[in-house]
Formats: sequence, structure tokens, C-alpha cells
Amino acid sequence: MDKISPEQRSRNMAAVRGRDTGPELAVRKMLHGLGLRFRLHRPGLPGTPDIVLPRHYSVVLVHGCFWHGHTCPRGRVPSSNTAFWLSKLGRNKKRDAEQAKALRALGWRVFIVWECETKEPQRLRRRLAKWFQVEEGVDRHISVSSH
Repeated sequence: MDKISPEQRSRNMAAVRGRDTGPELAVRKMLHGLGLRFRLHRPGLPGTPDIVLPRHYSVVLVHGCFWHGHTCPRGRVPSSNTAFWLSKLGRNKKRDAEQAKALRALGWRVFIVWECETKEPQRLRRRLAKWFQVEEGVDRHISVSSH
């Protein structure tokens, strides 16, 4: 049984953001630090991907573990109203797979980052550097010096 009222639960769920989430901001900061430039939530592409790197013809999808049904502890199905959540999360996973397939069919490379992966930033940064074939140890920020 849920410990809060249906009205409070509804307010909580309505407050969940789909853009500019903590994990998404962390990934964007890593990509920028690797010298990669990107566009956000580009309309016209299947699913309006979180991060689009046109130069690399790649998209980065940042998935919340709960909402996208990851197999980690954060992706656990709630014990109340289980049938509803299994159906909801199943639809989300199906939609994710369809959108990734559509992006690949258009020639885009798809990189998925799970929310739990942002808890280990060094490991995620290495994965991103390898995927985009950039040198990971070099800070790519350009400093301007006056001569």
C-alpha cells in the first residue's frame, strides 16, 4: 500500500522532469569537457533525442533507470500497483527500442547512458571518449592568451 495520498503521488509524478535532469546535465558537462559540441532535444529526429552531435552523426540518450526499465536497483518496479507499472514501463522500453531503431535506420549512431552510470563519472567519461574517439586525458577547453 502506498504511504502517501493519490493526490500527493500525482503531484510527485508530475514534478518529474523530462529535460535538463541531473544525469543529462552531467553527461553534457562530460561531453563538453571532451571538446565535443552538441545540440539539445533536436526536433525532427525520432524521439527528439536528449543530445545530438551532428558532426559525429551520433545521439546520446540519457535514460532514467526507473522510467526506462533498467536492470539496476533504481529500475525496480514498485510493489504497489504492479500491473500498471509493468505495463507502463514495458511501453516505455518498447518505445525506446523503436526510436533507437528509427535513428539507426536514418544513419545515426545511438549511445545510451543510464542514470546509474552517472554515479561513476570517470568510467562514463572513458566510455564517452572511446565512443567518440577523443583523447580522454586532455582537457579540451581553449584558453585565450593575450600577447
